[in-house]
Amino acid sequence: MKLNFSFSELSDFCTLEIGSNYTFNNTTIEQVVVDSRKIIATKNVLFCALKGLFYDGHEYIEEAYQKGIRLFMVDKSIHFTQKEDAVYLIVADTLWSFQEIAKRHREKFNFPIALIAGDLGKTMVKEWSYHLLSPEIRIIRSPKSFNTNLGVALSLLELNSNCDLAIIEVGEQKKNDLVRINEIIKPNLGIITSLRNKDYSHSLHLLFQGCSVLFVHPTSFAFDYYKDKINQTSFLDINALIEHSIDLDDKVKVFNIHLCIQLALYFKIDPIQIEVQLKSLPKLALRMETFEGVNGNTIINDTYNLDFDALIYSLEYQLKVSRNKKRVVIIGLDETTKKQKTAIREIIQKYNPEEIFFTEDLQQIATIQNAVVLIKGTRKANMQKIAQKFRLKNHKTYLEIDLEAVQQNIEVYKSQLRSTTKILIMVKSNAYGAGVEKMSLFYEEIGVDYLGVAYVDEGVELRNSGVTLPILVMNAEESGFEDCIQYNLEPAIYSFEQMDEFIKSLITQGVLNYPIHLKINTGMNRLGFELSEIGKVIETLKAQPEIKIKSVYSHLSDGDNLNSKKFTLEQIEKFESAVEQISYNFNYHFDKHILNSEATPHYSAYQYDMIRLGIGVYGYANNPSLKPKLTDALQWRSSISQIKSIAKGESVGYGRSFIAEKATKIAIIPVGYADGFRRSLSNGKGGVYIKGAFCPVLGRVCMDMIMVDIKDNSFTVGETVEIIGENQAMDVFAKNMETIPYEVMTNFSKRVHRIYLTK
Repeated sequence: MKLNFSFSELSDFCTLEIGSNYTFNNTTIEQVVVDSRKIIATKNVLFCALKGLFYDGHEYIEEAYQKGIRLFMVDKSIHFTQKEDAVYLIVADTLWSFQEIAKRHREKFNFPIALIAGDLGKTMVKEWSYHLLSPEIRIIRSPKSFNTNLGVALSLLELNSNCDLAIIEVGEQKKNDLVRINEIIKPNLGIITSLRNKDYSHSLHLLFQGCSVLFVHPTSFAFDYYKDKINQTSFLDINALIEHSIDLDDKVKVFNIHLCIQLALYFKIDPIQIEVQLKSLPKLALRMETFEGVNGNTIINDTYNLDFDALIYSLEYQLKVSRNKKRVVIIGLDETTKKQKTAIREIIQKYNPEEIFFTEDLQQIATIQNAVVLIKGTRKANMQKIAQKFRLKNHKTYLEIDLEAVQQNIEVYKSQLRSTTKILIMVKSNAYGAGVEKMSLFYEEIGVDYLGVAYVDEGVELRNSGVTLPILVMNAEESGFEDCIQYNLEPAIYSFEQMDEFIKSLITQGVLNYPIHLKINTGMNRLGFELSEIGKVIETLKAQPEIKIKSVYSHLSDGDNLNSKKFTLEQIEKFESAVEQISYNFNYHFDKHILNSEATPHYSAYQYDMIRLGIGVYGYANNPSLKPKLTDALQWRSSISQIKSIAKGESVGYGRSFIAEKATKIAIIPVGYADGFRRSLSNGKGGVYIKGAFCPVLGRVCMDMIMVDIKDNSFTVGETVEIIGENQAMDVFAKNMETIPYEVMTNFSKRVHRIYLTK
């Protein structure tokens, strides 16, 4: 962004405080940053300290200062030490004020702004509209899916005089926010994508106030509601273009491209040119994939376009997730983008990666080791093939973990808590199969307070991965005490024998006031001190300066029982009795926690200082009121290895447990019980979905593969297979396996690839 704000322009909503040693010299604000990790340039750059559910930007003011920032926007309610050589814009609400800067920047431009809103297809319509129009007109659009209140403001700050149109995507908002977003964007044109909620569609008029024209599909139930403003382009002409250019069986694609063509014709793009562009619509990998690669590399695969906005977004993401690891950028150029090589290199160099490789350098990429590698380029440059070469293993079965969905699920829980209540997330058993290193670093990035592991070696692994969050070790054993102390892990202490051994280790190393977590047994009858032992626990703690209570906690054994709360309330009563005794004897604060994912919605009054979340962050819950608010964050997929036909009387698999009663077409899928697809799913008990069709397992599940009945479907080798996903939910799959989602997830094999998706 290139802004030009004087402080006098902002004086009506902020108070200016200038350090005594700051040299003012007509300073202007040329750029605004909200993430201290993305700070590159520092001259005339304003750091805006935003507050959210999981973070408070005021905590990073010192980091921004150390990186060279001297201009800050801060909340007047936050107290911190001001620097003498810095300027502070003191405001009532940093998000509102940040939006106000974006609003005033938008007011400097007269070109039209098209606002896209709806339930589904917003990013697709935005990108395809860009594809149809960009050869003829200059366009700025929201990077990736920047459609939140913050993202909209960030998108507007990218506006500049070198464009003819801006396309801004807006995600679903609360009704009160729609008016504010409209005030900020001041849209001229509106595009309404697919809608599921009529109430939301009718409230969209608040978002589209001031729009002279709306673009709506004729089959949308919003069509009649907004008919007075709908674009009058001939839908017959649009349908003719679609018929000649795309697959009409894909209803979603037809719906979305219809809107894009409406916009293109409105801007008088030649229909012949539109038809040409329709035949080369990008296959949108709308989310970046992150996966483990060969030679210790982490791969960020973002290979569907190479426009400058998308490149900048990807570079910022790489910078954010790389921490202290080496960064490498690989760029694939096609005949069109080769002309932009110099400009592309200049953009990349601003982010100071250790190495940059272009298409002609690709023979050197085999030497890349222990780096975070961003692979960027158009599909014409075949960069997808380059990304595949980096994959650690060639197993076709993989897990997709949607990090955005995980964060949204945590927000659902957070919304039920006080603002001061901490969140601990359990990452034991390889983060429930999702990958402990990646998930833990992600939790740290979004501002989770604590992590929990089962054993010391899991905590050591996290420390070696660069995780700095406090880590609670639930089952700290004597053999791991030395590592526990060395790696600053906080053990749960649950017995006198264990406590004595840990104190001996601390004495040996000369350590005092080491944080421990007291585990109280209130009815689960696993690990933990009994209530009758609390007095002796207190005596020991008073006598031993080596240890200090960090928290006291317990486990609920029946917290998800909606029919009776009696036992749970008895557990809570016992817990409070123990806490009261301990608190009376120690004059310092320690945290209290007893609620897990399932219990939090039922017993939020007993949230104390912290709650512990586990599998709930992936969207899996038994609570019928909570479950609809959560989003499944995991998909398990594979692909067809081979298709064959067997004759009547032939058998399939070991033991000949399936004999064909008629000619049958089968597909072989490379997933078996070694991957977590249990043998109990044999002989039709389980199955998979291929292109929406259920295909039951034939015969026994093998170690490395299954055979499924594909009936008369015309599938092809390589076709994607859904094991868990939209058609077969996790709880359904678990039920067929005669188990629970916990066991399904923790049994995913390490050879199954983990792919992390982020917008």
